[in-house]
Amino acid sequence: MATNLHQELRRIKERNARVEVDKAWETSVFRKVIIAAFTYFVMVVFFYSAELPRPWVNSIVPSLAFIISTLSMPFFKRLWLRLR
Repeated sequence: MATNLHQELRRIKERNARVEVDKAWETSVFRKVIIAAFTYFVMVVFFYSAELPRPWVNSIVPSLAFIISTLSMPFFKRLWLRLR
């Protein structure tokens, strides 16, 4: 019985550690920068292949939109929590 309890507690602690790492990744600046950079380069390829003007400049807009949306989410989360 005690062994089962210890194993269960160990599994819960391991799961909590994984959840904490996942949460840290989801909220990290590094992750946001990587996504913004990937968004920028995918849009450059798209604009270039679609023969749209100034793909290197126009691709900044979707990347900035992503950054602005991630920066504004904490505000909207607090607002949502207050309105619940």
